[in-house]
Amino acid sequence: MKERLVDVISRNGTVLHTYPITLSESRAVADDSEYQAKALEAAAHGRLVPDVELGTLTARMHTDRGGQMAPYGDDLERSSETRLGLEQAVRERAYLLWEKDGCPDGRAEEYWHRALDQHLRERAYILWQQEGSPEGRQDEYWRRLVDFQAQ
Repeated sequence: MKERLVDVISRNGTVLHTYPITLSESRAVADDSEYQAKALEAAAHGRLVPDVELGTLTARMHTDRGGQMAPYGDDLERSSETRLGLEQAVRERAYLLWEKDGCPDGRAEEYWHRALDQHLRERAYILWQQEGSPEGRQDEYWRRLVDFQAQ
């Protein structure tokens, strides 16, 4: 499937970020709404805005304005969860867990995985709450986050 650019827009109409979105190959034909939904999911996972504002975001297919390419929407808050931000948050949490356990040698990978797991579970819980805490669907948010993080 072809990669498409999708703008995520704040409630006041400002483009916050433009995401390159690719849908899975198993889809025969995808319409714009599927790309837009995945961009909004990326914005939620990436903490583009505070959690209470997630419902105010909209998405639209990116319109090429011509001219030289320039970064746009990359002046994200330090708390936004880019891949680099996620790694830093997990690294800090892993270090705190390691210190709490008395700084044991040779277990860095174990602490990294524990920290990542805790971080993703907290994020999944917040996203589940944002969508009204649908009963019996808690694990769905966990799986979506793990799949998203693996991309």
